[in-house]
Amino acid sequence: MTNRTGLILDFGGVLTTPLLPAVLAFEQREGLAEGSVINALYLDPEGTRVTHELERGDIMQDQWNAHAAQSLGVRPDNLMGRIFADLRPEPLMLSAAQAAREAGVRVGVLSNSVGLTPWNLYEGYDLDERFDAVLISEHHRIRKPDPSIFRLMLDMMELPGEACVFVDDSRHYLPPAADLGTETILAEDPKQTVSQLEALLDVPLLGAVCGGDRRGG
Repeated sequence: MTNRTGLILDFGGVLTTPLLPAVLAFEQREGLAEGSVINALYLDPEGTRVTHELERGDIMQDQWNAHAAQSLGVRPDNLMGRIFADLRPEPLMLSAAQAAREAGVRVGVLSNSVGLTPWNLYEGYDLDERFDAVLISEHHRIRKPDPSIFRLMLDMMELPGEACVFVDDSRHYLPPAADLGTETILAEDPKQTVSQLEALLDVPLLGAVCGGDRRGG
């Protein structure tokens, strides 16, 4: 088996708590029907187009907020921040990433941007200090699942695809990484993900996260 020495992590939904519960909580606060946000912004063709433009940096977050607010019938001010207000750091994955890095694994973040102002999804995570490579889609005008963003990420990691593992909470984004030889993991449960990473990287992570007790947490 290839010696895997690189770990690439999605941000939202991997290094944070899941996105969907935050969206559902927003809908409840705003009195919207369940599923309104997903339908209007991620399934509707026009909403999808505008979201993809935001992820590539072709429009600003304020512009996305205005379009989304009109689609949903809510006020536009800091709409992205309000939608994801309940997101929190995922401590298990953040600790596992740190443990992997301390064990000599290169660890990077590959994230489709949601804009950086007025609300910054990444604020407070100290990504540049805590990770070896950070690729935010809007800075390079490409977005997952474009294969070129995965090739760029590997260049930034200074590793071949075969040496890396990629974790994302979207199944749709895994195949382009796999096509480059990268092992992929669909993030569904943090503890399960960390356990899979231990096996693929051959590095103890759960023990470090759980204070040395691999049976707990």
